[in-house]
Amino acid sequence: MNTKTAGYLMFYGAFLILMGLVGYLSNPEKAKTALMSGGTFGALSILWGVLGARGVRWSRPAAIVTTGLLALVFAWRASMGWLAVLDGKSEKLFASVLITAMLAGSALMLPCLLKARKPAGTPS
Repeated sequence: MNTKTAGYLMFYGAFLILMGLVGYLSNPEKAKTALMSGGTFGALSILWGVLGARGVRWSRPAAIVTTGLLALVFAWRASMGWLAVLDGKSEKLFASVLITAMLAGSALMLPCLLKARKPAGTPS
């Protein structure tokens, strides 16, 4: 993974942590999982970015798997949230917007990871 992609991955991890914190602060009684999952997967993404910047080869596949799984979960959770909003549960609107933003971040991160390779001639 090149250092530019590693930097994007670290930024993505910080974004996940921030979104988890915002989700938790919006509803501390019911959104503890937002804080835990945002923190956990944000920290993992930052770790993959740090390892990628240091040239650890397996960090890129690990980041692809993690981000891909997150995108699938966010797609499922966002669709369930929006269906609830359409069903008249307006209290689900904020969470739906937040999860959709996390899905968008994951959808932007995946192509970067898929095309990111170390430049030829770079030691591993």
